[in-house]
Amino acid sequence: QVQLVESGGGLVQAGGSLRLSCAASGRTFSPYSMGWFRQAPGKEREAVAAIGWGGGGTYYTDSVKGRFTISRDSAKNTVYLQMNSLTPEDTAVYYCAASYYSGTYYHAGNYAYWGQGTQVTVSS
Repeated sequence: QVQLVESGGGLVQAGGSLRLSCAASGRTFSPYSMGWFRQAPGKEREAVAAIGWGGGGTYYTDSVKGRFTISRDSAKNTVYLQMNSLTPEDTAVYYCAASYYSGTYYHAGNYAYWGQGTQVTVSS
């Protein structure tokens, strides 16, 4: 089993920044990819960003390109999401997830392990 614990969420004003972290523990940690997803009230969960654990590339949804950056520290089994120029539309619960399936990075169904989520609230 893999356990994922997110941290770094909070309340920030529009235009501000937050850095989310997701630390993994459990079985030998060598996923195919790690992803960040978010879910706002009344909306479906969407993929925000993802990264190939072996350095195979990144994915960003269009609305965050140029503002968010996903990165990983293999030595610490940790993935990060740096979020800049935040807007109220970024308000959501953010989840990290790990996939051991070599499918598309943005498909939630490919991710078997999920964290508990961290709330990000951006005030206008």
